[in-house]
Amino acid sequence: MVERRYTRVDITGEGPVLVRGPVEITVGDGAVVRSERPVTALCTCRRSRRFPFCDTSHRDRARRSREGDA
Repeated sequence: MVERRYTRVDITGEGPVLVRGPVEITVGDGAVVRSERPVTALCTCRRSRRFPFCDTSHRDRARRSREGDA
């Protein structure tokens, strides 16, 4: 029997998506970017200076209000 290895993806709520292991990402214009890091943080807010990777630069910017927020 062949052992299956799954890629682990952690959705962190309001933060980045964390992908475990090396990853290859195709971005909107068709370009392919790679990360060999053990854990890669992918930006979900699109405010990163290094998009598609999260660099926490969004912390310096005002947060967009979401519908239902007070």
